Amino acid sequence: MRESYGDRLLGIANVILLVVIGIVTLFPLYYVFVVSFTEPSEYIEKYGFVLFPSKWSIGAYEYLLSTSAFIRATGVSAFLATVGTLLSLMITSAFSFGLSRKRLRGRRTLLLLVMFSILFNPGIIPVYLLVRDLGLINSVWSLIVPVLTSGWYVILMKSFFDSIPAELEEAAMIDGCNDLSIFFRVILPLSAASLAAFGLFYAVAYWNTFFNAVLYINDFTKVPLQIVLRNMLIDSDTAVGGASAVEMASDKQLPTQTIKMAAVVVSTLPILLVYPFLQKHFTKGVMLGSVKG
Repeated sequence: MRESYGDRLLGIANVILLVVIGIVTLFPLYYVFVVSFTEPSEYIEKYGFVLFPSKWSIGAYEYLLSTSAFIRATGVSAFLATVGTLLSLMITSAFSFGLSRKRLRGRRTLLLLVMFSILFNPGIIPVYLLVRDLGLINSVWSLIVPVLTSGWYVILMKSFFDSIPAELEEAAMIDGCNDLSIFFRVILPLSAASLAAFGLFYAVAYWNTFFNAVLYINDFTKVPLQIVLRNMLIDSDTAVGGASAVEMASDKQLPTQTIKMAAVVVSTLPILLVYPFLQKHFTKGVMLGSVKG
């Protein structure tokens, strides 16, 4: 069937609309990246609006990565993203596997408790009191322990474990495997896509930890990267490791804005680098359990 003139116009309009939306979406990222690499003299000459710099400089990155506060905060965020993600995946997968076993005693009660935790949030104050009573105030573990797992992720991973044929478990039991052996030798190897998807969710959440750090961390030497970045972006006079953003810029004759933009690029780079390697598993993992039968 021949395409009508009106359909062609509609297709062209859709393409133009998508291009405009893409430009509007990507322009802030492009601007942040360009400003972070712009030569300080050119940035000042163009009054801070640079789209196509003629001179490139890595001075902002060199100075930013030489500050102890930024490096220390990056280390804290890296610890949260690696250790926190591994612990969360371990707890979530083990709990979900247990709930997927129909012979588990009290399974229905545990499922109801998980659903209850999804529907009703205890609030900030009870969680803060719990963290305080556990002695986790001013500890990086206060940013991991309260958020080790999520009821929603447990339900989703349980639905994936339910889709694994029961015959595999029966065959493993005939070969002499117990529940732990089945979990580690049979279930987890088959769950790479699911683990990759939820691992990415957890890693992004831990890397972007902000609000819990505001509540539980008073020692500036233990704050994650997002707190340092917030201080640099919002308040130029806020001390970052003993020096304000203005002082850091004046030491190297760097515009404050270039240091801020470099900090934004550095803080988003790890997730951008990790995502392509997990994309294949991630796309498959998010569809797990969506179709039954």
